[in-house]
Amino acid sequence: MPRVIHKSTIKRARQAEKRTLRNRTVLSAVKGVMKKVLSAVDQKNANEAKASLREAASALSKAVTKGVLKRNTASRRISRLAAKVNALTSARS
Repeated sequence: MPRVIHKSTIKRARQAEKRTLRNRTVLSAVKGVMKKVLSAVDQKNANEAKASLREAASALSKAVTKGVLKRNTASRRISRLAAKVNALTSARS
């Protein structure tokens, strides 16, 4: 609850709570999908890693669209995940 008792500050606090909750759900979903990719890489399962990488890239892009993540942050995370998946597939060849 805001310190200043004013209509607009109370409304802003209410909106901030909603936004925080919405952002937290999106971020936790993104983290879950990223963990799925990393666990597939750890298990050296190339097919599953590729499929979950596609899913993770989509989730990260959606997070950018919703304003939860910055564009460069999402791009960097996708790049790092892709590098790990590519290293796994090139090692198998």
